[in-house]
Amino acid sequence: MLKFSGFDIEVADNFVKRFKGLMFKKNVTHGLLFKNCRSIHTFFMKEPIDVVATDKNDNIIKAYKSVNPWKILIAPKPTKNIYELPKNTLK
Repeated sequence: MLKFSGFDIEVADNFVKRFKGLMFKKNVTHGLLFKNCRSIHTFFMKEPIDVVATDKNDNIIKAYKSVNPWKILIAPKPTKNIYELPKNTLK
């Protein structure tokens, strides 16, 4: 488990965690890291989330604020990791 700005970030390191992500969760209070990933979906999510795409050195490539449920997000080419974060994490 990692820490980011006062909350935990869980690593989605197996099939079930990667498949389920933050689906069906309300009032999300932790983040989720998808390593070696360029795209996510927000199907079956109960609320918007913030998303950050980073390169292999964890430098931010792109940030997405308030990604609504039922969306597909494909990050730019150099992306290596995606962080799903609680809504309103990004200012």
